[in-house]
Amino acid sequence: MFDRILEVLPEIGVAMGQTLTMLLVAIPLAVLLGTPLGVLLYTIGPNGLKHRPRLHRILDGLVNLIRSFPFLILLIAIIPVTRFIVGTTIGTAAVIVPLTINAIPYFARFVEQNLSQLGSGVVEAARSMGASRSQIVRDVLIVEAKPGLVSSITIMTVSFISYSAMAGLVGGGGIGDFAIRYGYYRYETPLMITAIVLMILLVTIVQLGGSYIARRLDKRL
Repeated sequence: MFDRILEVLPEIGVAMGQTLTMLLVAIPLAVLLGTPLGVLLYTIGPNGLKHRPRLHRILDGLVNLIRSFPFLILLIAIIPVTRFIVGTTIGTAAVIVPLTINAIPYFARFVEQNLSQLGSGVVEAARSMGASRSQIVRDVLIVEAKPGLVSSITIMTVSFISYSAMAGLVGGGGIGDFAIRYGYYRYETPLMITAIVLMILLVTIVQLGGSYIARRLDKRL
């Protein structure tokens, strides 16, 4: 068993590298693009800074629509878009496109919820001191919501580790692809167990790291 694991160790390393690449590209892009979308959803929402019902309904419906797609179906449905952006529909680069598209509204909803949970008192206090709308968002809401946003990023990353594993079903590479090739097609159970253990370790590291950072940022602790 151990001899076999050592034999395929280079492939395991490549697979882990591909999984990390998916996450290190998709998650930062989701945070970068999902944060302003989430802020906009909150700002124009019923309890936001400037309620715009029609625009909020449109954006809210669009976010719900994309989030409702199971990742595997989304991955297949946007194949033309993926081919247009990266020039291929297989491999790690191709999986990053649907991962990012799925992650943006996912994180945007987290941002909206975290800002909504702050309550109106923080906003009113900032307004009473003459803060503009952009200052309230940038210097008050985002700052106060940092612990919650870090926890949200952690939850999203853990979820998308499993999504990246699904990419193995369509030749997307990563540890999921490794588990399918050796554990499912070749019936090498020890190698599949090795892949599962690596996924568990990755999830544990992300969860512990995210929880630690969130605690450090939380002023109440």
